[in-house]
Amino acid sequence: MTLDEKPKQREGLALQLLNTLTQTLNVIGSSLIVVVASIVCVDVISRNAANAPLSGVPEIVTLCIVGIVFLQAPQALREGRIPQSTAISDALAKASPTAARVLGTILDFLGMVITGIVFYATLPIFLKAWERNEFIGSIGDFTAPVWPIKLAVLIGSAMLILQLLAGLIRRWEK
Repeated sequence: MTLDEKPKQREGLALQLLNTLTQTLNVIGSSLIVVVASIVCVDVISRNAANAPLSGVPEIVTLCIVGIVFLQAPQALREGRIPQSTAISDALAKASPTAARVLGTILDFLGMVITGIVFYATLPIFLKAWERNEFIGSIGDFTAPVWPIKLAVLIGSAMLILQLLAGLIRRWEK
């Protein structure tokens, strides 16, 4: 079951806005995948054809993978594409739908707490990277700022918390 099963006309403006923002982050994450794949392809061709690798490819890939995960996680949750074991919840839903809703609510709260911890732990790291203009790479060869990826983690975490909350609301509206 996905978190987006209700028709859009029944959703409030806040949920529609949340879903639009979530889809936008997903598109940005998908665009990063295309950019990273293109950079890797150019690097491979450059290495083999001219024995001249592109500078910073490992750093770019490392940074972008983290950003991609956090930008796309809220949409994956919304669409029910995050792998999960449903044996217990399915059995519980057959025996007691209310108990299954309570279990889902508890798990959503745990997800919000864990994601909140990630957000809380990342915020000072982001602020430090922003204030000190921290970068990855080697001066004179390749450098890239790390704050954009830390910001992506913060935004993705916040959106994931909001999607968990939206799923919780949808669960109890039924």
